[in-house]
Amino acid sequence: MDIIQIVGLGLIATFLALIVKEQKPQFAFLLTVFVGALIFLFLIDEVVKVMQMLHNIAAQADMNVVYLQTILKIIGIAYIAEFGAQIAKDAGQAAIASKIELAGKVLILVMAIPILTAVIEMVISILPTA
Repeated sequence: MDIIQIVGLGLIATFLALIVKEQKPQFAFLLTVFVGALIFLFLIDEVVKVMQMLHNIAAQADMNVVYLQTILKIIGIAYIAEFGAQIAKDAGQAAIASKIELAGKVLILVMAIPILTAVIEMVISILPTA
């Protein structure tokens, strides 16, 4: 599904949600969540292609796959946290949305610690000893 179809689906859902929201706000919210999840599912194939390409590049560069996997997990956490926060905001729950964003940031920090440790160890090994 290309971008024109995704945007079309999003706009149609937006207009329907606006119309339905006046009579049944809970159905409008469910429609918004459903279409958001549907768009997310359409994009999974593209995400898999990107991940395979990055794995191939890492293999050619003889890069440690653990670092690449960690970076991909960090990116995944960021996207999923953003998606969840936007759904919470659409439901009028800004406080919950901010907590989802905070949790995403903390998890990203935790996932990044091994990479930061490796970078610091590499810098220390390069520095001359006194």
